[in-house]
Amino acid sequence: MNKIAPTETILTGKWIIQNGKVVGDAECKRIDSLISSYLELIGRHPNGWEVLYRDPADKRIWELTYPQNEMHGGGPQQLRCLTIEEAKKKYGENIVG
Repeated sequence: MNKIAPTETILTGKWIIQNGKVVGDAECKRIDSLISSYLELIGRHPNGWEVLYRDPADKRIWELTYPQNEMHGGGPQQLRCLTIEEAKKKYGENIVG
């Protein structure tokens, strides 16, 4: 498993053309792997598009978003490290311990 380095604060995927198809790049695959088998789900935003995770190793809070929302399906995913204060403000006081 490729964990998140302590120096990383943002992971942004890109869509690329491969064999005539639009696919996620290596960072998209890494994000998918992190959210499916490493990061701990701790909350969802009511809008349904943003999800909050915790890194079990260092307890940092990560938000999954789709920052290129003008693209089909919101575009590629992004994981961004949030402070506890940012997470509580956006997701509620009870969501972050």
